[in-house]
Amino acid sequence: MTRYAFDADRNALVAIWATGRGDLVETVAVLPPVNLDQATSLASNLTTLSRFHWRTYTHPASAAGDPDVPNSEAWRRAEERRNFKEVEAGLRAPNLPTDQGLVVSYSGVVESAHRVGRCLHGIDADALTETIVAEVRREQSAIENAELGDLSGRSRQAVEMSRPDVSPAQVQAADELLRADPLGSLELFTELDPASASVAAAHWLYAAAEVAGELAEVPTAEVVVEADDIEALQVDTPTLILERLVAGETPTDIVVDLIAEAMAVSEGHVPAPWAVVARVAEIEEQARKYDVDSATRAALLAEFRISRLDPVRPALDLLEDLLDGIRGCLLLYTAHSAGDDADIEDQFAIDVRAEADANSDQLF
Repeated sequence: MTRYAFDADRNALVAIWATGRGDLVETVAVLPPVNLDQATSLASNLTTLSRFHWRTYTHPASAAGDPDVPNSEAWRRAEERRNFKEVEAGLRAPNLPTDQGLVVSYSGVVESAHRVGRCLHGIDADALTETIVAEVRREQSAIENAELGDLSGRSRQAVEMSRPDVSPAQVQAADELLRADPLGSLELFTELDPASASVAAAHWLYAAAEVAGELAEVPTAEVVVEADDIEALQVDTPTLILERLVAGETPTDIVVDLIAEAMAVSEGHVPAPWAVVARVAEIEEQARKYDVDSATRAALLAEFRISRLDPVRPALDLLEDLLDGIRGCLLLYTAHSAGDDADIEDQFAIDVRAEADANSDQLF
């Protein structure tokens, strides 16, 4: 989201957003004479409005079911997205306190707009109101562009967000970056939506595991585990993804599922609770089977995670793990090849490209 702050030295309101390579700052407005509380309240409420705006991007209706079912989660998300059109009215003519109280909207987007509007009403400067209306329109346009896969300008902040949905255009762009360098490049993290980049990376991980596994005579799903004996790697997530790919699932379905799981955990939910119970029971059974001591049992349980990804940044965490898995495939390939390491890496890239091309229809 875009964060807003008050620059007291210049009496200015500034906007700050992430780009994947550090934050950018832009002056929104030089404020008229205001006190500190008015200025910081305006900045704080604009930040909250941006947070609710961008939540419609990270929590799309398409990821929650049928938006035509009244009062369902998908329906509420779709309604919140449609509430973009109600924001300007809230900025220009906010609900104000009366003797009967204050009307408060159930919509985070709408109520945040009214709170910004009340700040503007207190400052009472028409020119500032027009500037803020234009600023909020710009924020909405950034979200609309990000939804279409255009991450230029302020939409670039989407590269640090997790979304349980993907853009086909972004997946194809990531696929081309991985074709140029199968081990991955910085642009995957700074130019693209990380969920879409992860779909392409999962596809290339499978191709790399097929190539390395054939050479090392190791099953595809076990390649990263085998490579971990050569050098420490992120094993669990790449192996899980390879197992599901071998079973016939698509990279898109797997990536969306894992990100959705982690996002649910970040909001305090336990996705698939019976599956969690089963996994804990499996740990307990293993502890009994091998008669481990209480300290080892406690250590096994301490390592247990409800979410396989970091709930704070699941899409980026997934992308990092997938690229680490591809690096593991190269390690195993190198260990079973003869010759100069640079030549081996070049041949690895050639072989992986050929394998990825042979399975290019499996991305979605």
